[in-house]
Amino acid sequence: MPEPVPLGKRLAAEGVGSFFLFACVIGSGIMAANLAAGNEAVALLGNTVATGAILFVLISMLGPISGAHMNPAVSIVAASRGDLPWREAAAFCAVQLVFGILGAWAAHLMFDLPTLQLSVKARQGVGQWTGEAIATFGLILTILGTTRHRPQWVPATVASYITAAYWFTSSTSFANPAITVARSLSDTFAGIAPADVPLFVFAQLLGAAAAAMTAKWLFSED
Repeated sequence: MPEPVPLGKRLAAEGVGSFFLFACVIGSGIMAANLAAGNEAVALLGNTVATGAILFVLISMLGPISGAHMNPAVSIVAASRGDLPWREAAAFCAVQLVFGILGAWAAHLMFDLPTLQLSVKARQGVGQWTGEAIATFGLILTILGTTRHRPQWVPATVASYITAAYWFTSSTSFANPAITVARSLSDTFAGIAPADVPLFVFAQLLGAAAAAMTAKWLFSED
């Protein structure tokens, strides 16, 4: 059996992954908005392509080290399934949030924007919350199902799912509590008002829990 990867190295992988993922989501949103001349469909398309591409790269590169969660919902589900100790899951979540926020600030710095910001972009209502629950449900189900049947395809399926979910969900698929918090600290194309964060996160965790239960039944060999 291969030697287990030390926790410090796994946390470093989560930090690097979260930094680049969050920097990409926010930075590509800024770039897309700057170039789209007010056309939000074009801006969203640019944001989508960049996010899908970076997900494929990061999961391929860091998956063998930490699993490339980069998402507290994924880490919590892994802990609930016994795949990750709860103490380590808590450390994963903390690193994802801290380094993700640093990635958001790096995006601001790259585009000569004030580092410290709060978003004023409202994202609220039943439709948005439903979108987040469905987006996260689908993401977790994609990860668990592909890991079970086609583990080598995880980078491609996760990247493809998020690319699609940017467009078929009303919320544009945040599907990640940590990135939701980070995006509240960015008054840019990808932002979300801080007051709207709690219900987004609640919807994400609800979707993740439903997906974990569905996967336990759907992908069982019994």
